[in-house]
Amino acid sequence: MKGDNDSVNSSSDERTINNVMRHEYRVLTQQEKDQMATLKDMGRDLWQFLDSMGNSRELSLAKTHVEDAVMRGVRHITE
Repeated sequence: MKGDNDSVNSSSDERTINNVMRHEYRVLTQQEKDQMATLKDMGRDLWQFLDSMGNSRELSLAKTHVEDAVMRGVRHITE
């Protein structure tokens, strides 16, 4: 498991240092950084709420779709 020294905040301008596949990132505006943080916070909150409801195939799918939605929203912001 990676320690804190191996991680970089996703809204940081330093986010390229530990990424093997994507070699170049553009610098995000402050508005984009704020949008990404808000999107991830909202996704985490919804995922945790769904997780608190129990276990079922439907909830598992719902959590996967939340993760996918957040990923696609972040991709939109960072393109």
